[in-house]
Amino acid sequence: MLSKNINFVNFKIKKKNKKINLKLKSILKKNDGVIQSLRKTYKDSYNYKNLRSLKKNFDYRIIGMGGSTLGAQAIYDFLRQKINKNFFFIDNLQSKPKTLSNKPFNNLVISKSGNTIETIVNFNTLIKKKDKNLIITENKNSYLRELANQLKCEVVDHNNYIGGRYSVLSEVGMLPSELMGLKPEKFRQLNNLIKNKKFIEALIRNVSSIIFYLNNKKFNSVIINYDESSTNLFNWYQQLVAESLGKKKLGILPIVSNMPKDNHSVMQLYLDGFQNNFFTFFFVKEKNSIKIRNNTILSDYKYLKNKDLNKIMYAQKNATENVFRKKNIPFRSFEINKRDERSLGELFCFFILETILIGKCLNLNPFDQPEVELIKKETKKILI
Repeated sequence: MLSKNINFVNFKIKKKNKKINLKLKSILKKNDGVIQSLRKTYKDSYNYKNLRSLKKNFDYRIIGMGGSTLGAQAIYDFLRQKINKNFFFIDNLQSKPKTLSNKPFNNLVISKSGNTIETIVNFNTLIKKKDKNLIITENKNSYLRELANQLKCEVVDHNNYIGGRYSVLSEVGMLPSELMGLKPEKFRQLNNLIKNKKFIEALIRNVSSIIFYLNNKKFNSVIINYDESSTNLFNWYQQLVAESLGKKKLGILPIVSNMPKDNHSVMQLYLDGFQNNFFTFFFVKEKNSIKIRNNTILSDYKYLKNKDLNKIMYAQKNATENVFRKKNIPFRSFEINKRDERSLGELFCFFILETILIGKCLNLNPFDQPEVELIKKETKKILI
């Protein structure tokens, strides 16, 4: 049990490491910008006045790249049942943007630097006179700051000490969540979690196990995801892990497999192919899942009668875990008991702390991404 909301089964090996515990205490004591954003005491740089410029009857577009959109997209998809507004995410360059229409939108344009080329291009392509715009960027000279002055639109400061992939519980993720009708304070669960001994023990043992696997040439972290609404949560996780830890010829390659679809494509490889993977099973318990119509079930398949889709997928997940156990394939397992802000906030906190701790254990800086900047510079050279 990770918390009341999350059942968690850790990796089978029981590795305890006092050094990891000390590193965790040091991270929490240092309380830098990222850690602050996980706490309820974090002070957002926006207020209700910033949001008044947006129109309640307009749909929303969030325009950005990487960590500027992935966190908000994860929140929107995971909690879609609670949200009665339409949000569209523009997070790639498309020849025909999917929200290119004549109707007006509320545009949330997010870029930490204010100079992200894809964000600039997309905003320039999509913007219309009737749109309402709000920009989140650092408080410094940049393209987006200059554009905001020209358009006379609201600007919210992106804290310069929080990198994009760690910004989900800062303004970058919480301002959109508030517009979705959700409660930002419910996401920020670190204060409660660090008082929970089971959470701390699970986190330390989990990180210790992953370090053990890395030392034994297991570099692929494969997500076995049984919740379609969590796909973007793991797209967020993918960036968090790959960009934070992929340095100095080290790192973890995060791979997202959506189930049960991938049972019919890559599962054979996972079970009997190369053995350099460790796995994360993920499942969300649903109360009102679609039920099978019994009158169309043939006698050979009567075991499906009165079953709903969530129960069938839960059986598939448990069956797959049983096979993994028999084959001694390393895995951990998350079961979410309730789909709400608190559960998602706990997951954000867990994965962020896990990633920072692994980085510290590998003597890597988990907060920079120097090689990505090379491509940006080369692109600019070619376009000039």
